[in-house]
Order: sequence, then C-alpha cells, then structure tokens
Amino acid sequence: MKEICQHINEIGVIKLPAELVCEECMKTNGTWVHLRTCQTCGTTLCCDSSPSKHMTRHFHHSGHPVVISAEPGEKWLWCYQDESFAAYE
Repeated sequence: MKEICQHINEIGVIKLPAELVCEECMKTNGTWVHLRTCQTCGTTLCCDSSPSKHMTRHFHHSGHPVVISAEPGEKWLWCYQDESFAAYE
C-alpha cells in the first residue's frame, strides 16, 4: 500500500463545497458526473469522468494538488501530483 503523501498530510481543515455544482460547467451550460473540491482554494469542479474534466485542468493551471470528493457520503482526498489517496473522517 502506498504511503499518504505530504500534500495530503498537510491538509488541516477540509474545505467543503459551497454548492454542489461545477463552477465552470455552470458558465457554459455543461454537464458533470461527479464533483471535486480543491483543498487549496475551495473551488468545486467536475471530475475526469465528466466531459470537460475541469478539476484536472484546474490542477494543471494552478498547481493545487489535493482535492476531496464533493459527492455526499464520500470522504476521501486525492493528490494529483503524487497520485496519492486517503480516506478521512
């Protein structure tokens, strides 16, 4: 099993989504499958299963590495940079 990366270990307080919508898809009348919330800036965007993959684009543009699943009932973090996963309570 892979160790939890430093980026995830540095998260102190989980930033929860303000709304359960992809902020970028809303601008273009797009659709999404699942949502992720950036743990650096709090932006909520769509996942890689969604047509536009906005959260991955956000990571590549901003360098913000850690997201949580914004889906109700899911409690996990993902680090794009280190490809590391961790559950949280």
